[in-house]
Amino acid sequence: MLSLPARTRVYVCTSAVDFRKQHDGLVAVVRGELECDPLDGSLFAFFNRRRDRIKLLLWDANGFWLFYKRLERGTFERLRDVGSTRLQITRGELSMLLDGIDVGKSKKRKHFAEEVHIARATRRDSDVDQNENHRLAR
Repeated sequence: MLSLPARTRVYVCTSAVDFRKQHDGLVAVVRGELECDPLDGSLFAFFNRRRDRIKLLLWDANGFWLFYKRLERGTFERLRDVGSTRLQITRGELSMLLDGIDVGKSKKRKHFAEEVHIARATRRDSDVDQNENHRLAR
């Protein structure tokens, strides 16, 4: 199982890639066709023409990881094509894609927040809270 940090961005190359390419060839595709920086910690996914194989390229501070999966039967889903050479997906969509789940038919539950940002309390707010708690304790 592939475990990725929450901040990892996942990009899919929407055009078929020659699977004779290894690390350096895929890095060239990332820089040239996808116009991304392969060293920024993002994960890049590439499919062959038949869509029965996938390669994932990931930089981890001192080298590239290259993950490769070949399906014995079936094909990977063709993701929505927006006319671009790259498509950004979530980590969850990547997991579903690798498990053969139809990403296009899945949906998030109503009122489910994609990202939640909690503001930190300012020093004044925490001082007021401490004073309030001290007053209530008396």
